[in-house]
Amino acid sequence: MAVAAAAGAAVAAAQPEKRPVWSDQGDAPFEDVDTTPVYARGKKGKKSKSDGGGAANEGWEVIKTIVFALLIAMVLRILLFQPFTIPSASMEPNLYQGDYIVVSKWSYGYSRHSIIGSPPIFDGRIRLPVINQQPERGDIVVFKLPRDNKTDYIKRLIGLPGDTVQMINNVLFINGTAVRDVEVSREEIESLYGAQLTIKSRETLPEGRSFMIQDWGPDNIADNTIAFQVPAGHYFMIGDNRDNSQDSRFDQSAGVGFVPAENLIGKAEIILFSWNEGASLWNPVSWFSKVRLSRWFKVLD
Repeated sequence: MAVAAAAGAAVAAAQPEKRPVWSDQGDAPFEDVDTTPVYARGKKGKKSKSDGGGAANEGWEVIKTIVFALLIAMVLRILLFQPFTIPSASMEPNLYQGDYIVVSKWSYGYSRHSIIGSPPIFDGRIRLPVINQQPERGDIVVFKLPRDNKTDYIKRLIGLPGDTVQMINNVLFINGTAVRDVEVSREEIESLYGAQLTIKSRETLPEGRSFMIQDWGPDNIADNTIAFQVPAGHYFMIGDNRDNSQDSRFDQSAGVGFVPAENLIGKAEIILFSWNEGASLWNPVSWFSKVRLSRWFKVLD
């Protein structure tokens, strides 16, 4: 019995001492994997992330978000819409300086000028076969100025490829036929040149499209021109403010000349917002004092 007791004591002494799962100080450390609960395994020796690592990860997530947002904005700008601000009076009375317009990019298909910086990655235009993407007479078009392929211009498309366009005594002729116009009003307006007699008329193109134009009466510099024969693959553009527009009636050295189809950016669709001259982003008061609410969300003819 004494020998058996001694042997039992020796076996008990040889077994490792069991550590308590709980202690007065909280969870005891789990070092015996076999006795460690599944949810606590694998955590021994694992270092927690430092604050610096967390900040770096957060910074990287912010950068990725910004990059993705810019990529989405770029795709939308190339394929769908592009905003423009009207900088001059050449398209009055339909577009005024300070109008903020939206141009549809899919209207005429896509060229290298649809991309920021106009990279020379391909020539001509890519058109979608399911949509009629041919420019139409009377469209208000944003295009790259042919003489530098950089400056954005906005005019009304008057001459299609093969057309003959001419101004005779302040009357527009297309293919030898006078375009019908009806005077709507006349008044004197102060300008940089002093008091100007300003005449507003409604002009109707051969296809029936009608819109307002504005000029200063007969005998101005572009009221009588030669007959322009529009070449294939080009368009003839004129501003609605007939006596205050450098357009296709003037050659490329001083004006626009014929506009290649590749230079078309898109069709002006709507005036999104509008402010009078003097409005400034840095002057919040001017956002309200200079606003032209009557022009907001105006669809263009």
